[in-house]
Amino acid sequence: MKKQSTTTIIRNLCWSAIFVILLLLVTHVIPRALGQRDRQAIRKRPSQVEEPSRLGGAAWTITGSLNTARFLHTATMLPSGVVMVAGGLDNTFNATESTELYDPASGNWTATGNLNTARYEHTATLLPDGKVLVAGGSDSSGNASTSAELYDPVSGTWTVTGSLNTERTEHTATLLPNGMVLVAAGTDITFTASATAELYDPASGTWTATGDLNTARNLHTATLLPNGTVLVAAGADTSQSASESAELYDPTGGTWTVTGDLNTARYGHAATLLPNGMVLVAGGFDDNGAASATAELYDSATGTWTATGNLSTGRSGHSVSLLSNGTTLAEGGFDTNGFALASAELYDPASGAWTVTGSLNSARARHTATLLSDGTVLAAGGLDFPTINASAELYNASTPTPSPTPTVTPTATPSPTATPTPTATPRVTPRPRPTPHPRPTPPH
Repeated sequence: MKKQSTTTIIRNLCWSAIFVILLLLVTHVIPRALGQRDRQAIRKRPSQVEEPSRLGGAAWTITGSLNTARFLHTATMLPSGVVMVAGGLDNTFNATESTELYDPASGNWTATGNLNTARYEHTATLLPDGKVLVAGGSDSSGNASTSAELYDPVSGTWTVTGSLNTERTEHTATLLPNGMVLVAAGTDITFTASATAELYDPASGTWTATGDLNTARNLHTATLLPNGTVLVAAGADTSQSASESAELYDPTGGTWTVTGDLNTARYGHAATLLPNGMVLVAGGFDDNGAASATAELYDSATGTWTATGNLSTGRSGHSVSLLSNGTTLAEGGFDTNGFALASAELYDPASGAWTVTGSLNSARARHTATLLSDGTVLAAGGLDFPTINASAELYNASTPTPSPTPTVTPTATPSPTATPTPTATPRVTPRPRPTPHPRPTPPH
């Protein structure tokens, strides 16, 4: 009996230790790793990841793994067709300065020069001269940063450039037709949504303040429209409530003008400029903290939003890619319970409907998706708690997937056809609603 009692005590102590470790992860490590935002717990999916499918001939194929597992990183396709991945949080939930290159010809990743500052939730913008501007983000202490640097693909090195006027993370960066880069809103050093905006001049390497947004926000999207203005949509406001507001930036006057409100308040959504000039916004968390399946279209001619077909699965922290056939691919992200998703689906602008397509081999959220020169999509890294993915895979829509007849509100009349412009992939993790928490003080 004594032996049994001792064994029971030891077993209970082991379980208690495991519980304490898990509690520390949830309350300290994970919140710091995910940008110090108040949020729901991100949990490992309890069941097995669904097997990849080949719907309509479309499938995900595993390719070479990253050298460093990461999420909350950026991915930029260079003029050579090589994809550069920079920064993010590694498998110890620490900010990394590592950078690597994916060669589509070999399917391999090769390390390149390290960033000068480890960071995550930053932005990366391909400049007209072929260099990449990385700006802001959260540093290794979880604080919003003002630092910026340039990657030269010829030398494979990073050089520090002018600092932002305002520390920011969870912001957006948009390359304007005049070659300047507009950085807008985000979270500042006080962990508050910002209304400030500024412009980077590649010629001088300096930042200049421009007009403030009408609504402070973070975890929003920014899309360059065919007329040269920038549409900023939704996000979380200063009270950390989901916003339905949208506004337009005019580079000529440096001013922001309010435009039509979205039908659904959301943050952590994704936005895509369609070939017909409309902007498709899909998913994100609503003001109840639920992953939304709603989608809507912005018509710049009327300044209004019209509901379109719902996603098959509510998701946030997902990635979207405009494919060469005009459809939009959405994959991964978090569901309402904070589980990473492996599912993927396609939006057909002709029918206004979403159709399920082949699933990812690995569930992932806060990853990156990059459209390659051959029309395939590279998904890399991402979080499937407690796993930080080093894996990468390619989506190949070999044959068109038929779309069902939608039973939703008709889409708005399309605007004249325009050349699509890539937009940054928004990144988000769930948070509880309705009462927001203050962010914890980062460890020193």
